[in-house]
Amino acid sequence: MRVKNIVAAGLVAAGTVGAVGVAWAFDHLYSPIAPPKAIDLGKVELGKKLYFDPRLSKSGFISCNSCHNLSMGGTDNIKTSIGDKWQQGPINSPTVLNSSLNLAQFWDGRAADLKEQAGGPIANPGEMAFTHTLALGVLESIPAYVREFKLVFKKDKIDIDQVTEAIAEFEKTLVTPNSRFDQWLLGKKTALTQDELAGYKLFNESGCVACHNGPNLGGNSFQKMGIVEPYKGNEGVAGRAGVTGKDADRFSYKVPTLRNVELTYPYFHDGAANTLAEAVDVMGRLQLGKKFTADENGKIVAFLKTLTGDQPTFTLPILPPSADNTPRPTPFN
Repeated sequence: MRVKNIVAAGLVAAGTVGAVGVAWAFDHLYSPIAPPKAIDLGKVELGKKLYFDPRLSKSGFISCNSCHNLSMGGTDNIKTSIGDKWQQGPINSPTVLNSSLNLAQFWDGRAADLKEQAGGPIANPGEMAFTHTLALGVLESIPAYVREFKLVFKKDKIDIDQVTEAIAEFEKTLVTPNSRFDQWLLGKKTALTQDELAGYKLFNESGCVACHNGPNLGGNSFQKMGIVEPYKGNEGVAGRAGVTGKDADRFSYKVPTLRNVELTYPYFHDGAANTLAEAVDVMGRLQLGKKFTADENGKIVAFLKTLTGDQPTFTLPILPPSADNTPRPTPFN
């Protein structure tokens, strides 16, 4: 119903501007990515160090950046992420880029915000495999960290809330403005080619816009994977039902952002689609009941590639050295 309502609203609006304006009638459903606001720079710099510090993992090898690599679109570009002792996780790693714009975090939305999300992987036995207590022990043993935490938070003792708050503050800066699509929305009508504009028109009129809208072109709702046809890769991953306990939410997942989507392959919660063309084909059939021709598929893919924005750039943080009494990693225990 939501797909029909949004598409119908766009087509009705299009009637006021003529056939040429059909796709553009959907423009109000999008907005450009904006730079972050009200950022605490002290927390950002501390959070940046923590984001890259593998000592927050049991092995001393895995950091936040391992699965959300900022050189690779904020993902790891593998089907499902690798955790402690080379365990392969059950789900694809979503991009951290523009994640502050999501209604919730994780595919199933079990974390309300970035701060809540940041503590999860540290204590997950299949990911960083530490405990919050042990992670705090490592940080408290490193004099430079103790000084920086006290400077930023004005407290004598480090706690996990400070750790997750700092990481979240850094992640809020990981936005990607100035994509060619944003330039187009802001009035630069030469920013997109004719094929890309044709792909934008198809994207809207076919119904993709019903779920992929807003500044993040997604991330603002939960939807079932497999509306028209069942999706065969759902086994073992309950989706939103694992959080709500409602059978109606089985196989529902947070709609992923399409920002920087050409960088964040493979696609879907299980990483089953290796290419954008494959993802567009599957989404068309399963969610919309539409079989795109090769030409239509290519034009939609061309449009999706205009969503790549300016990637975050910063000086790689130099992590403070461990002290003699800092607990050493135990990668094989």
